[in-house]
Amino acid sequence: MNSSENSTGNSVTVQHETMSKKKIWNVFWILTIITAVEFIIALVLVPKGIFSVGIANPLYIILTLMKAFYIVAFFMHLKFEKLTLIYSIAIPILFIVALIVAMLYEGNYWFDIR
Repeated sequence: MNSSENSTGNSVTVQHETMSKKKIWNVFWILTIITAVEFIIALVLVPKGIFSVGIANPLYIILTLMKAFYIVAFFMHLKFEKLTLIYSIAIPILFIVALIVAMLYEGNYWFDIR
């Protein structure tokens, strides 16, 4: 029995795409560019007054989520998993983020009524 067959003789489909060195370097450069943009915003654009903190903070969050996507998708191989597994991980995270936002909003309400 060769390596592409399981114990019952049926051929096993390849579920994971291999990560080549080229793909790893592409993800590395994307993460490096996103990090450089974050540093430029934090160290140049905000101190010079080009961006306000109110604009910079959502940009940081968006850029950080982009980096998290690339790390989870490629280095944790989630990009190559089935869609149901991705949903089973992503949907609870969205609920947790929504809970945190709701708690922050509710916490401000308690300070406002005092």
